[in-house]
Formats: sequence, structure tokens, C-alpha cells
Amino acid sequence: MGIAYGVLGPVTAWDGTGGAIALKGPRHRAVLARLIVARGRVVPVTRLIDDLWDEPPAGAAGAVRTFVAALRRALEPGRPPRTPARLLVTEGPGYALRAGADAVDAWRFEHAVAATADLSPEDGLARLEEALGWWRGPAYAEFADQDWARAERSRLAELRLHAVERHAQTRLALGRAAEAVPDLDAHASGHPWREEAWRLLALALYRSGRQGDALAVLRRARALLVDELGVDPGPGLRRLETDILRQADHLDSSAGGAAERVWAQATAAYDRAVASGAKARLESTAGLLRDLATTGGGGLRAAREHRVAAVEAAEELGDAELTARVIGAFDVPAIWTRSDDPGQAARIVAAAGRTLTALAALPSEHEAPGHKAPDHEATGHEAARARLLATIALESRGDRSCQGPRAARQAEEIARRLNDPGLLAFALSGLFMQTFHRTGLAARRDEIGAELVDISARHGLVTFEVLGHLVRMQARSALADFTTADAHATAAERLSVRHERPLAGVFTAWYRALRLDATGAAPLEEAEAAYREAAARLDGAGMPGVEHGLLPLALLCLRLRHGQPPPGADPAGEHVAEHVAEHIDWGPYAPWARPLVLLARDRRAEAAAALRALPEPPHDLLTEALWCLAARAALTLGDRPTVRRAYVALLPAAGELAGAGSGMLTLGPVSAHLDDLSAAL
Repeated sequence: MGIAYGVLGPVTAWDGTGGAIALKGPRHRAVLARLIVARGRVVPVTRLIDDLWDEPPAGAAGAVRTFVAALRRALEPGRPPRTPARLLVTEGPGYALRAGADAVDAWRFEHAVAATADLSPEDGLARLEEALGWWRGPAYAEFADQDWARAERSRLAELRLHAVERHAQTRLALGRAAEAVPDLDAHASGHPWREEAWRLLALALYRSGRQGDALAVLRRARALLVDELGVDPGPGLRRLETDILRQADHLDSSAGGAAERVWAQATAAYDRAVASGAKARLESTAGLLRDLATTGGGGLRAAREHRVAAVEAAEELGDAELTARVIGAFDVPAIWTRSDDPGQAARIVAAAGRTLTALAALPSEHEAPGHKAPDHEATGHEAARARLLATIALESRGDRSCQGPRAARQAEEIARRLNDPGLLAFALSGLFMQTFHRTGLAARRDEIGAELVDISARHGLVTFEVLGHLVRMQARSALADFTTADAHATAAERLSVRHERPLAGVFTAWYRALRLDATGAAPLEEAEAAYREAAARLDGAGMPGVEHGLLPLALLCLRLRHGQPPPGADPAGEHVAEHVAEHIDWGPYAPWARPLVLLARDRRAEAAAALRALPEPPHDLLTEALWCLAARAALTLGDRPTVRRAYVALLPAAGELAGAGSGMLTLGPVSAHLDDLSAAL
């Protein structure tokens, strides 16, 4: 074994035999910890100096070099003199730690928790118990007051709480409710604002035959939330209390055990009955992956990966109809316009295009001269074409070519002609993804959402009904109609709980934070806390396209509306671009945040350069918000070309709230931004 590093507690390191390595003083450990936080990125010496001292002494750079030299001797005691370091390396203006993916206990913990999604309950429970045992105290324990460690400490603490709750859920799933009670009691007492902790504790008590105690726990949670925070319990706690009072059948763990037995027996029978090389296995796999994708978290990630493999396997068999069925079976709708994995999406789009071409050639290959295919066969081919076209429309979201819109229109036309409700719902989901070619299209998306809700409710298409409610929740938010948006958020939550579609709750949690913000129903601090709580639900949800950079962007918009400096604009620091890059992951929104952060630091020349380099916002749910950010910077800098471009782009959205169409954040009425732009012009 190589060197291992520990940050789940006091920062330490162990050699290949497991023995502790002497790391000398606190600043030596601080340098090591700071490099671990950077996850392999280079940390400039100037940044290390700023992080190690409030007021750097003379010769601080030399002191850093001394600390690094001592760490190198400790980590690689056998390295010959004057040979390059292998672990703590010098690169450019600073240093980086070259640690393997499993060398740091925090990284191992993160991977272990994510991996449990693909394990059986028994194996998952054992893995979680092992991973939770790696914690020796709070993460980066001795650096709790350091700015550079704060975000990572918070992230790891939240991940640990998530793992504790997943561990409890797994115990409950295995029928070991009584075992879970003591740990959950301590967990809820230690984290009284986590409603999931109270929900699990009450459920564990109920399944242990302690109905009265379960109700008492829920009432205690209600009293804490109302008295301390002034808020009512969320829908999960309210629903559980109702279910306990009526002793709902689904609360009984024995039902879950029976389902597990049926699953095991059915899959075993399938393995015996269906030959290992049968094409039917690919079709069955495609259907299973569709269901797996709606579970969120590890299930969603696994579904995406295995989906590509299934499509490639079908193509290798040279059967265009089979490939079309495998691709089209994954009719999983999406509500977010940025792809979670653009590379995989591009491969699916390419495969769908090839399959469309192959399908078009089938009649000439399989029909005798003068023979016309039966109507049912022609209809089947048309339906397959529509599913492939809807897939292209869905997976090419964000692509500015005309391929996606054209595919969406063709899929919708075929579905309406065939009068197929399921096919039409899938086509409408693709059409929704292609309604972002300009700003101000919330009303059009509301129409699509309304039709989705209508046809899905009439034909039992639950997943698409949830999508329709979420689309309308977003669209009505953009139109500042929060009463209607509330109704659709509640409907989506109700359906998602009843039919086990957990990802919907992620979006409704963000919507409730947005509503708190947009309506002015809470002070800045409370709205910011709501956004952070909503962001915590994204952790492990399996949607990097949503998660990446969204929280900083939401906080930026919130603070700008309240006249506060943006995140990362601490005037006490230096090298703002480095500061932002190191401490705030703006994700794909960095180009739009950078000019405003630079302006807040009074670095106008750099802000102007960043604004000139700003690309046009992508065509997605946040187009209006990003244009408003660009407009705000342009107004401050007197950049008339950008002011004019922003005005023209935003004009169609004059009646909307900027960014609220995402259901996630807002910069207030677009009309107010247009007034400022018009005055400047």
C-alpha cells in the first residue's frame, strides 16, 4: 500500500504499513490539508500564503517552501537526494498533491457511499457501516475556522449525514427497524432541523411496534420547527403522520420483503427461461433501465451508462428494428435543459440517426416488388421513427443546430397522426426541450405542460404527468403566478411519493426556495438558507447537469437583488479570479459571474475584458437570467454594444420574471432590467 491521507477528523497521513507519519507542526498539516482540498489542482504559493496567515510575515514564501520540503521528507523518506518529488510536486507557480483516487479517506468515503446504490441491501449496509467507521471526528477538525476549508467541511458533513440516513433506510428495508432506533434518535437530536432524520426515526419506531412513540416524535419535530423556525413540517412529515394514524399498509416492512422475494424469483425464472444471447434480453434491459433512471442517484447514473452499452450491443447485432426498440424504450422525460452527460447524449443521438437511416431502407430490402407492407407494420415503423425522433429532440437539448427542433416537430406530427397517447407524451417532452430558441417562451411551455398533464392523467402515464406538473410549475413561476405554480408543485410531489419518483422532490424543493425569494416572504438570510437546503438535495441525485454551479448562481442572483456583494467578492483577498476559481465552483455559469465579481472588487479593467469575452447565453431555462447578469455588468461598465444585445434578447420576455422559468432562482422582473437598459440606450 502507498501513502494514505486522513481528513475525516484531525489531518493525518499513514505510511504503507498503516503507521502514522509525523507531519510536524500545524502549518505543515495546513499545507497538506490545503492541497488535499484542491483535489490535485495546483495551489499557487501566493494562495498558500494568504491561507496560512492573516498577516503574512516577511519571508512567508520561504517558510512555505520549508513546510513543503519537510512534508516531502515525511511522505517520501526513501527518495534519493535531488530527485523529483513524486507525491507533493512543484508545478508552475505552486504545488499540487498527486494522490490516488482512494488515497484520501474523504474521497474513499464519497465513492463508497455512491457505490452502495448498486449493491444489494445487505452488502450496502455493510459498506455504509465500514465507510461511516472511517470518521474520527469532524472533517479537517483543526481547521474549522479557516475559509479555505469551510466549503469542503460543510460538503463532507452533509455527505456524512446523508450516509447516516441511507444506512438507517437500508436497515428499515431489511426489517431491522428496532436496531435503527437508537442511532436515529441520536441523529435527530443532534440535527433537529433535518426533517428526514425525524421521518426515519418515527418510521423506525412505528415498525418496531411503538406507534405512540412514533407520533410523539413527529409532534416533537413539529413543535421544534414551529417554535424555533416558524415553519410547518414539510409534506414528508405531514404525510407520515397521516399514514401512521390510519395505519397505512405501505408502512409495513413485510410488504417490502414480499416484493423482494417476488423480484428474486422472477429474475431467476427469467434467467432460466431466456437464453443468454437472446435479443429479448436487450429489450428487457432497456425497459429495466427506463425504470432505473427514475429512481435518481446511483440508479440514474447507472441507467445512463448501461443505456449506451445496450444501444451499442443492439447495433452490433445489425437489427435496425431491435435497435429502434432499445433506443425508444428509454422514454424517460427530463425537466432540466442542460445535459448530465453531453458525451453520452451525443452518442445516443448519433445512434438514433443511424437507426432512422437503417429503418428507412428496410422496406426496399424486405418487400417483394409491388408488395405493400401491412398497415400494422407501417404503423409500427412510424411509431419507431417517432420514438427515435423524440429521443433526438430530448438528447440534443442545448444544441443550437436545427436538428433538435426539426426532430421534435416530426415526432409530434407522427404521434398525433397515430393517435398514440404514450407516444405523444414522449414527443411533447422532446418538444419542451426545444422551446428555448429565444427568450420569453414561458407561455408556450405552459401550454405543453398543460397538454402533458391532461393526456397523462387520462391514460395513466404517471412519469409524464409528473413532468407536466413540473413544466407548469416552472412556466407559471416565470409568469409570476405562484398560486398556480404552488398547485402544480404539490401535485408533482403527491404523484412522486405515491409512485416512487424521488427526483421530482428535488425540483419542488428548489421551487419553494425560489418562491420564498421571489415573493419577498423572508429576509435574505432565510432565503439563502432555503437555497442551501434545496442544494443539499442535489447531492447524490445523479444530475450533474443540474447540480454543477447552480447554488452559487442562485446566491449571486439573490444577493444582487438585495444589493449585497456576490459570492467570492471578499474585498480583503487578492487575485480575485484565482479566489473565485479556488473557493466557488461556478460551473458553466462562471463567464457570467466573473464580470460582476470583478466589479465588486473594483477591478473594472478586468471586468470589462471578461464582459467582452462573454459568450451568448445558452438556449435553456436560465437564458433570461444570464442575459440579465450580462446586462447588469454592461450597464455598470457603460458597454453599449452589450447593453443593446441584452435589450434585444430580453425584450420578448418583458412579462416574465428573469430566471424564474427554471423554477430555481430569479433576478426579478425582466421589465425592470429592460427599463434600465432602455434608459442607458
